[in-house]
Amino acid sequence: MKKFENVDCFIGRDVEFIGKLIFHGTVKIDGVFKGEISSAGNLIIGDNGKVEADIFASSIVCSGEFHGNIYGDKVIDIRRPGKIIGNIEAPTIIIEEGVTFKGMCYTHSPKKMPTSNLDIQSNMGIIKKVDKVNKDNKSNIKGLKQ
Repeated sequence: MKKFENVDCFIGRDVEFIGKLIFHGTVKIDGVFKGEISSAGNLIIGDNGKVEADIFASSIVCSGEFHGNIYGDKVIDIRRPGKIIGNIEAPTIIIEEGVTFKGMCYTHSPKKMPTSNLDIQSNMGIIKKVDKVNKDNKSNIKGLKQ
């Protein structure tokens, strides 16, 4: 996997970000992030990065600690000393020797990136059944895989 030359945004070691991050270009996280990340660009989780999120991005490189689900439109590259707890899905997945990975791994031919957390969970088979939509226009989700 090639290195990303230009980083458009950097979340440093002493930064904690909670919320939703949407961007184009390249973002590197060396701090703490909790929430959701959506991007048509590239995400780098550095050695010091700690991320708890659902990620939807074009390309992801992770050498930090990650908990959640990752959907890569092109590639997911997990490097030492990376630690991944969660499910990953992309057309190309690279897991370097020495990485800790606990979860499900899915590969497929390139396709359109999902636009929401519900789409990614459906694509990865995490949701077994979506019950009828209730009066508040919210789905009752049942049967998450353990």
